[in-house]
Amino acid sequence: MKKIYLGFLFFIGFLSSNAQNYEFQEVINIECLPVISQDRTGTCWSFSSSSFLESEIIRLTGKKIDLSEMYQVRTTYPKKAENFVMRQGKAQFSEGGLNHDVINSVAEYGLVPVSIYSGLSEEEKIHNHAELVAILEAMVKTYVDNPGKQLSSKWKVAINKVLDTYLGEIPNEFTYEGKKFTPKSFMEMTKIKAEDYITLTSFTHQPYYKAFILNIPDNFSMVVCIICH
Repeated sequence: MKKIYLGFLFFIGFLSSNAQNYEFQEVINIECLPVISQDRTGTCWSFSSSSFLESEIIRLTGKKIDLSEMYQVRTTYPKKAENFVMRQGKAQFSEGGLNHDVINSVAEYGLVPVSIYSGLSEEEKIHNHAELVAILEAMVKTYVDNPGKQLSSKWKVAINKVLDTYLGEIPNEFTYEGKKFTPKSFMEMTKIKAEDYITLTSFTHQPYYKAFILNIPDNFSMVVCIICH
């Protein structure tokens, strides 16, 4: 038993010494900004996709811009709510989403730096959407149940008021590095074009290189994906 144990240690030591001598060579280095915590939220789709866009901005312009993840969350929630209510509750309404939700938001609402829109109030240090999500879920379910037998014309206004309270109002104009921008003109400055990006996926139940609607619950926007190897 002792011989086997000593032999094992020798083998591990051999591997370690050889690993230390190996030098990795950089082939491609895609620049990115530091990893940001999504904290107590289910918004990984926005954090990951925003990080991708930050790297794209570096590639396109050389600028390192920390984008607001919560701006895309704020502009996406009303669409989730409308989808849920119009489908009479037979749809997904949750914190979850997919990468193309950010691209769709960028196409319609542009981009904003996190210094302008953090999604946090002055006293908050981390993101925590537990209360926000609980309130929104209760609201959309109430609209679906429709206790008044007729959907109020104010329901979308109410959803937006709650989002404004918890995440902040959407900025129409702001100043960044001494220049005035709208979210759309800021996007133009970054040279990001939403139409330049497509959604790829890989499944075996659909033919390769064919487009189909990704049939998972978080694809509330019914975006078409392309199958690849």
